[in-house]
Amino acid sequence: MKRFFPDLFSIITSARKKYSFRKKIQSEEIQCSLGDNYPREECGIAGLYGVPEAANHAYLSIYALQHRGQESAGIVSSDHNHLFRYAGMGKVTDIFNENKLKQLAGDCAIGHNRYSTTGASFLRNAQPIRVESRFGSLALAHNGNLTNAWGLRSEMEEKGSIFQTTVDSEIIAHLMARSGKENFTDALIYALKNIRGAYSLLVLTKESLYAVRDPNGFRPLVMGKKDGGWVFASETCALDIIDAEYMRDVRPGEFIKVDKSGITSIYPFEKTQENLCIFEFIYFARPDSTIFKKPVYDVRHRMGEILAKEAPAEADLVMPVPDSSTIAAIGYAQASGIPFHMGLIRSHYIGRTFIEPNQKIRDFGVKLKFNAIATVVKGKRVIVVDDSIIRGTTQRKIVKMLRKAGAKEIHVRITAAPTRHACYYGIDISNRNELIAASHSIEEIQKYIRVDSLAYLSEAGMIEAAGEHRHYCMACFNGNYPVPLDDALGEIYSNQKTLFEEYEIEEH
Repeated sequence: MKRFFPDLFSIITSARKKYSFRKKIQSEEIQCSLGDNYPREECGIAGLYGVPEAANHAYLSIYALQHRGQESAGIVSSDHNHLFRYAGMGKVTDIFNENKLKQLAGDCAIGHNRYSTTGASFLRNAQPIRVESRFGSLALAHNGNLTNAWGLRSEMEEKGSIFQTTVDSEIIAHLMARSGKENFTDALIYALKNIRGAYSLLVLTKESLYAVRDPNGFRPLVMGKKDGGWVFASETCALDIIDAEYMRDVRPGEFIKVDKSGITSIYPFEKTQENLCIFEFIYFARPDSTIFKKPVYDVRHRMGEILAKEAPAEADLVMPVPDSSTIAAIGYAQASGIPFHMGLIRSHYIGRTFIEPNQKIRDFGVKLKFNAIATVVKGKRVIVVDDSIIRGTTQRKIVKMLRKAGAKEIHVRITAAPTRHACYYGIDISNRNELIAASHSIEEIQKYIRVDSLAYLSEAGMIEAAGEHRHYCMACFNGNYPVPLDDALGEIYSNQKTLFEEYEIEEH
């Protein structure tokens, strides 16, 4: 049961009518992931058809995709007679064990890691979501964000629809039920034709597996083969861990059905220009993955090389803010001829939460995650390579840490253009009011984070590194949104995570 404070209820009701939820209650849980200062991962999905012990392979695949979401995880399997589902809060290894995986029977399965870009972080929002309908049982795993979700949901609720979750993905199931179509495939196509935004989607029924990518191709989705069956995943690292052979990318606008008769591929949506998310290369994807037909390692290395040419500096060493910037820093060092060193060490053993000591330690969160190596930076002119500056607060604390360790000069180089706009396609990049580059010049940011110089990679440099033969979504840098937002509301939303904000306490 939802519990609302009386005064708060009226505020929320008014906010709903204006399409602008604002967070009123802050969780007492202290997050140590520094997610407020770096872009958050979105979600990771994996699916298998015709692969023995499919749930075990799905488990390994979403384990390899853990970097894309750590809030919840789930797996749904099919033995062609029944669907079996298990999901929980936390990381993959904390949720599943041998006994649970044995109960997920069948040679078909889909799995999902979640970071909530829409809907609160509660167990009922864990994916894959499973529903019962006139078409039978189905399960759905979605990576992305629907830009017309609020309008569709409001319209359905006005006509009597009852939603079990607050994730935008559930809207797809409701559209299928209302489609009037006679078969499952036609109903799914109808539903997808009525949504806008970013989606890489896996849908599992008792008999079939569907893999779909939106016409813009915002989010990655790859396909491979394993033991005579088919595998789909957000990144190729999920194929590697189960020894599946990478075949190709699911193409933008492609609708794939796999069943006992084989694999069928069609393109039922209106063709549009692809808009691949360039932030996947900069930050999100694992460096050992191939996405958008390009090795992530090569793109990040090239970004560092180009940045060294665009923004050189006289220095004694080049160092990354680990881990996502490490490869770009290597590229910068090699192109500039300046030695590469690890001046910061990152702890990989931080849980989702921590208890701060009674005696406050200044900059506690950054100290938990990073520690400077004084013997590396003391008395040195240092080039610090990072992938982004969101609010600037984390960079300022890192710079302070390096100064304290004895760095003589600090020159920050960012392997992306200034982030000036919110993302509405599945990445939790804050609203413009929280983006330092949206309201401050590079010189002002340089002064705020207290460095000797600051430079960003140009948009042209980003595109050159990623591959000029493709078209990329650059909305978070230049504000050119390729898919319109719900009712052209733009940045009335504080960010996409607050579309269905909740005001309740739920036990996990």
